[in-house]
Amino acid sequence: MEDSGLEELRKQRMAELKAQQGGSGGASKEAENQARQLEMKNNILTTILDQKARARLNTIAQVKPERAAKIEMMLINMYQRGQIRGQVGETELVKMLEEIKKTEPKAASVKFDRRRVDLDSD
Repeated sequence: MEDSGLEELRKQRMAELKAQQGGSGGASKEAENQARQLEMKNNILTTILDQKARARLNTIAQVKPERAAKIEMMLINMYQRGQIRGQVGETELVKMLEEIKKTEPKAASVKFDRRRVDLDSD
């Protein structure tokens, strides 16, 4: 009796494990697609940018990842449209950064206006 109950539990557990592996198979395909897209993006950026521009972009990515992502997408779109001829140097990358900085809204700043009282030392 115990053997048949134990055998049923084993079969159930094996079915659950197979279902979990099947579900994670879709996640692994998605991870592969993301890895492939990242590799393609890096290959395109390597062909577009020279070494100094690539180093600057990596530095920007460490400080402001959203700005670096904008630049990367901008470069890839320009490359796909055929607007980029040859490699983009560091000076061209700086110009692009300045253009993007102009389009971004300025951060609100708080300015304190303190009233100064004339105190006599008498």
